Amino acid sequence: MRARTRTGLGALAAGVVSVLLAGTASAAPAPGAPGVGDTYYPNAGNGGTDVLHYDIRLTYQPATDLLSGTTTLLLTATQDLSRFDLDFALKASSVRVNNRPARFTNQNGNGELVVTPAQPLLKGQTATVVVAYADTPSTETVDGLNAWKKGSFGALGIDEPQSSAWWFPANDHPTDKATYDVTIEAPDGNTAISNGTLVRTSKSRAGWTRWQWRSTKPQATYLTSFIVGKYDLVQSATPDGKPFITAYGADLGDSLYAAKASVERTPEINEFLATQFGAYPFEAEGGVVTSGIGFSLENQTRPTYGARNFRAGSNTTLVAHENAHQWFGDDVSLGRWSDIWLNEGFASYAEWLWSEHEGEGTVAELAQYTYDSNPADGDLWKLVPADPGADNQFDNAVYDRGALALQALRTAVGDQAFFSILKTWVAQKGGSHGRILEFIALAEKISGKPLHDLFQTWLYTAGKPSVGPNGAAALTARVAPVKPRSYDQIQQNHRFLHAEHAG
Repeated sequence: MRARTRTGLGALAAGVVSVLLAGTASAAPAPGAPGVGDTYYPNAGNGGTDVLHYDIRLTYQPATDLLSGTTTLLLTATQDLSRFDLDFALKASSVRVNNRPARFTNQNGNGELVVTPAQPLLKGQTATVVVAYADTPSTETVDGLNAWKKGSFGALGIDEPQSSAWWFPANDHPTDKATYDVTIEAPDGNTAISNGTLVRTSKSRAGWTRWQWRSTKPQATYLTSFIVGKYDLVQSATPDGKPFITAYGADLGDSLYAAKASVERTPEINEFLATQFGAYPFEAEGGVVTSGIGFSLENQTRPTYGARNFRAGSNTTLVAHENAHQWFGDDVSLGRWSDIWLNEGFASYAEWLWSEHEGEGTVAELAQYTYDSNPADGDLWKLVPADPGADNQFDNAVYDRGALALQALRTAVGDQAFFSILKTWVAQKGGSHGRILEFIALAEKISGKPLHDLFQTWLYTAGKPSVGPNGAAALTARVAPVKPRSYDQIQQNHRFLHAEHAG
C-alpha cells in the first residue's frame, strides 16, 4: 500500500523552505537510537550504523565458560553520530574507534554497549570499531533472559530471535546483514564450528587449536553460530562442488545414525528445493546435530538440529524445513519480527513440498487434512500469522496456518504464477530483507489478480476461513479426512520448535 503524496503549491512551498533551511544550518552530531524501531523488540539493532563486516577472534574454555577476545566491526555511519550503541550482553574491557580509545558504558542488564568515539562519526563515514572483552556468557542476562547454552555438550551461541549478544557485539537485527570472519580457539579435543567455509585450522600454542570460518554472503546476526564441544566433523563436497560440512555430537547415542541418514541428504534436498525456489543462495551447505537444544535453527549455510528430533528415526522433513529457510529467512530476511510468516510459513510449506516429492502425502492432501482436522474453535485459528505478537512468534498458527495461506494463494493464482512469485521474491530480495505487504504486492503484480481478500482472510483475520486452502471444489465431495504419512512427523517438528521457544 502506497501512502498518499501531498501535491500542489503548498507542498512545493514547503519543499523550498526545507531546502533553504538545510542549506543554512546543519544539525550537530546526535546519538544513534538504541534500536531500529522493531515493536516486538524495541532495543534490537541500533540506529545510525550499518555494519559491513565482523571479524570475530575468540578463545573459549569450556571448563570455565570463559570467552575472551576481540570483535572488529567495519561499519558505516548513516547519520552524524556523537555516540552509538551495539547490542552486547558481555562486559567489554576496551573499545577503540578508528584506532583511538573510545569511552563506553556496559549496560549489560538491557544488552546495550554505548560507545562514544573520540571524534564524532559523519554520515557516510566508514569506521573501524574494535571491542575487547572477557566474560562468562552463562552468567549474563538481557531483560532477565539468557540465550547461551552450556552443558556436557559444550557451549552453543544458538537461538532466535537473539543469540549474538552473548558472544559478539553487533547491530542485532535482520535488517543489518554483514559478512563474517569467525575464528575460535578451543582446547584440543574440541571442535569449534561456525558458518560458511572452513578456511583452516591452526595451532599457535600447545593444547589449543584455532578454527577459522568465513561467510562471504550477507548474513543476519541471529543466524551466525558459535558451537564448541566434542563433535565428529565430516567434510566433503556437494555434487556441484560447494563445501559440505556436517558435525554430530559425540553424545548422540542411538540418534546418531538417524541424524546422519537425514542431514547427509542435505545436498539432495537442496537440489529439489532449488527447483521450487531458484538456485541455492550460499557458498556452502551442511548441518550440525547437538544435544544442547531441543529445537532446530536455520543458521546460514549450516542449520543446527536438536538431537531429539531424530530419536524416532530419520527426519528429512525437518532438514527440508531448515534448508528452505536458506531462501526464506536467511537470503531474504524479515524486515520486522512481526513478519515471521515470511520465514516460518514458507519453510513449513517446503515440508509439504518435500513430502509430495517423497511420496508421503501431497501438498493438497496435507493442506486439506490440516484444515479439516482443526475445528473452528481450535487454537490454530485464534492467532493471525501476519502479526502474532512477540510471545507467539513460534506458535503453530504461524507454521501451519502460514503454510495454508500459501496453499490458498497457489489455488487462487495457479502453479505457474505461484512458483514465479516465490522465485521472483528471492531473486529481487536476496541478500536483503522484505515485508509481508511487499510480498502481497508482488503476488498481485505477477498473478494479475486482486488478492487483498485472500490475504485478509488467511493472514490477518482470526477464525477458521469458510473455504479451505484447496478452494470450493474441495467441498463438493466431503469424506472423512485421511491422514498423510508425513503429517505426524511434520507436526512433531513444529511442536518441538514451539515448546522450546515458549519455554
